[in-house]
Amino acid sequence: MRKRNGKHGGMVKLEENISQERWDQQVKRKKKIRNTRQFIRIMLGTFVAACFAILFLMPIILTITNSFMSASEISANYGQVFATTDTGGKVYVSDRVNLKFIPDMVSFSQYITVLLKSPEYLLKFWNSVILVVPIVGFQLLVAAGASYGFTRYRGRIKEMIFFLYIILMLMPYQVTLVPNYLVSDWLNLLDTNWAIWLPGIFSPFAVYLLTKYMRRIPTAMIEAAQIDGAGEWQIFRRICMPLCKGAMCSIAILIFIDYWNMVEQPLILLSDQEKHPLSVFLSKINAGEIGLAFAVATIYMVPPILVFLYGEDYLVEGITYQGGIKG
Repeated sequence: MRKRNGKHGGMVKLEENISQERWDQQVKRKKKIRNTRQFIRIMLGTFVAACFAILFLMPIILTITNSFMSASEISANYGQVFATTDTGGKVYVSDRVNLKFIPDMVSFSQYITVLLKSPEYLLKFWNSVILVVPIVGFQLLVAAGASYGFTRYRGRIKEMIFFLYIILMLMPYQVTLVPNYLVSDWLNLLDTNWAIWLPGIFSPFAVYLLTKYMRRIPTAMIEAAQIDGAGEWQIFRRICMPLCKGAMCSIAILIFIDYWNMVEQPLILLSDQEKHPLSVFLSKINAGEIGLAFAVATIYMVPPILVFLYGEDYLVEGITYQGGIKG
């Protein structure tokens, strides 16, 4: 009986081992299939993202590479696109446009003309800098103070004012352009940089974003600072501003890119063309200056790209920051 039981127990144990091995094989097979599907899914997602990235980068690459083409090569490739009739109308493009990403011969003549022979382009570039930089700096200052007030002091009147900020932010600039023009005319600010600076400095965009961000700061931190004897200025300077550094940089990048590309404001509020920024001047380059347009557009893209690359970490930090804890 013992032998039979021992033999029977050994068979049971052997069957259990076999079933365990089969189970382990099934688990490994399922895990392998799951990993394969995940790998295929990642590869497909990467391929689709790469296709979209190439599609979006093509105009930028085309602009940069064509800026190194000679004027004759650019005219041969794109002359029919910008050709006009005797009456100034557009010519029907019957042939296929030749989009070339690699020039036949690299030429720096366009950049030499822009940087050395035509100071008007550099003048427009510095007009853009003069108009945009003060707006970015002072809008952040105004937004910091207003956001702290909306965060620290709640009330029905302040909530109504903040709601009006939201209404103004949702309105497109074309809606408020006429009131800005009338107010600038009443203040005798037309055809001056102040007509561009003042509406930009007091824009509600930065106030709204920074207020929403600042309200996520834990109240326990502010209460602890008050218990330690900190005043409002110390709370603002040593608690709120350091925690909002990422948000401030993110907002600064967005403001810079927005006003760097402005067109309507200078066209309406600045009648003197010598004060126009480069964004307006680019739209007025005629068909005979296509090569210069590529070179100027390349130079025009440099500041936003540098600003984004410099503040990329702050931009990510401002997006991922949640209630004082980085996600």
